Amino acid sequence: MDFSLSVEEREIRDWVRTFVQRELVPREQEVLRRERAGRPGLTPDETQELQFKAKESGFWGVQTPEEYGGMGLSAVMTALLEAELGRTFVPFRFGGSADNILFYANEEQKQEYLLPTIEGKRRSCFAITEPGAGSDAKAIRTTARKDGSDWIINGEKTFITGGNEADFTMVFAITDPEKGADGGVTCFLVDRDMGWRSEYIDTMGEWGPASLIFDNVRVPERQILGELGQGFRLAMQWIGRGRYLLPAHAIGSCERLLSMAIEHANTRETFGAPIAERQAIQWMIADSGVEIEALRWLVLHAAWQVDAGMDSRHAQSIAKLYGGVRANEIVDRVLQIHGGMGYTRELPIERWYRELRLLRIYEGTDEIQRRTIARNLLKGHVKVGGTLG
Repeated sequence: MDFSLSVEEREIRDWVRTFVQRELVPREQEVLRRERAGRPGLTPDETQELQFKAKESGFWGVQTPEEYGGMGLSAVMTALLEAELGRTFVPFRFGGSADNILFYANEEQKQEYLLPTIEGKRRSCFAITEPGAGSDAKAIRTTARKDGSDWIINGEKTFITGGNEADFTMVFAITDPEKGADGGVTCFLVDRDMGWRSEYIDTMGEWGPASLIFDNVRVPERQILGELGQGFRLAMQWIGRGRYLLPAHAIGSCERLLSMAIEHANTRETFGAPIAERQAIQWMIADSGVEIEALRWLVLHAAWQVDAGMDSRHAQSIAKLYGGVRANEIVDRVLQIHGGMGYTRELPIERWYRELRLLRIYEGTDEIQRRTIARNLLKGHVKVGGTLG
């Protein structure tokens, strides 16, 4: 086995690390100030300016196929980049991307939705979660009723990322109640000006999701994405597109936090000596270092399976479960090492504390990941010790 990165992979990773250090980290204090005043950390114009600055160096559409003007990077390389972006809490994503299921659009839809999204002219959101159907995606209640050549959509979606900013949504609705999720759910491309509205959901973090309300929203037949009744299959492809990227982001956050803890432990003195000499602190540092390394290889293994064309869902569930639990433990230790100062808003630790807590909930809770892992093992879908391939 060769665990080393290629020259190209190292160069790409190092460029992103430099970009984060030069362009994003200096904005952290201003981002904190804005967020605490109830404003977005970065304005759309500021985000676009940063995205175009990255584009000048070729960083555009990280996973977008080259035929659409993207970089078409591998899953492993994308995970490495996501870890670098995780080194700061400044909310930034490279431009030139689109939801993976939009590539299933027909030619007319690609011109109207996919290409403008890649170009940054349109913004989308993925809407499947409902008030009574969070992790249980099959329990959706939003309906689409046929009315002539149109469909009438009624229902509510909740905790929709980007729902407040999106000008169109990929919404999933029941089109055939008798068939249920498998064959009875359809995905629709619905412009905001067709009638749906969004309502901001205030959370303990800076996520800012939305509720989407559909009240007799009329959409024409041509707005169906993919095939009638095959929406749930698309939804699962969206959800499974890159679960490994969530814990990948946490790697960078935990590395930055651990570096802060190490620096503080070496400079903070109690009873005449740095706290770094205290065994209790040493064990916190050691455990955090081990867990970060374990998470790194879980994430890269899951990404490697994606690149190899293997079914990576089990490995991704393991990486997400471990990453969510360990990241929360690490940020808690770092806060503890900083003592009272760690609890204040003078340091950004509390900001990461709130942000990382979300990792254990969205895109599949810890409990759902455990259920998936256990089911795979108990039913023999995955053999113990047989996950390497």
